Amino acid sequence: MARTFRSKRQMHALSELNVTNLLDLAFVLLIIFMIATPLITQEQTLPVNLPVESVKPQTPPPRDTKFVAVTVRANGTYVIDADASRPLTARDLPARLRALAAASGGDEPVIRIRADANVPYQLVITLMDELKKVKLDKVSFDTQAQG
Repeated sequence: MARTFRSKRQMHALSELNVTNLLDLAFVLLIIFMIATPLITQEQTLPVNLPVESVKPQTPPPRDTKFVAVTVRANGTYVIDADASRPLTARDLPARLRALAAASGGDEPVIRIRADANVPYQLVITLMDELKKVKLDKVSFDTQAQG
C-alpha cells in the first residue's frame, strides 16, 4: 500500500494581481502610437472622392523620392500639400507652383495629382499645363483601388 506524505493545503484565491507587465506593455503601445500618429499621410486629412481603377501590382518608388500632393477639389480650388487653410484658385496657382519649383532646387519632386472624381477635366488640364510651364514634369495620379 502506497502512502502519500503530502500535507493537505488549503487552496486560497490570489488576492493581488501583478499588473507591472501589463502597464509596461500599455506604455510601449502608447509611445508607438504617439510616434506613428504624426506620420499619417496628409492626404487622409483632406477628403477627396478619387476616381476608381482596377487593382494591379505597382513598383515602389525609390526611397529618396520627394512627393508633393496637389489636390483638385470638387469646388474648383487647388490645395498644395494638404494646406486646406490656403486653397488656391486657377489664378493663384502659377505663382505658388513657381515658388514650389524654385524651392525644390535641382531635386525635382514628384507631383501627386489628387483630383476629385467629380471635378471637371479642364481643371486637371489647367494644373498639368501650369506644371509644364514651371518644368515640374514628374507627375503621378492618385486613384482608389476597385474592390
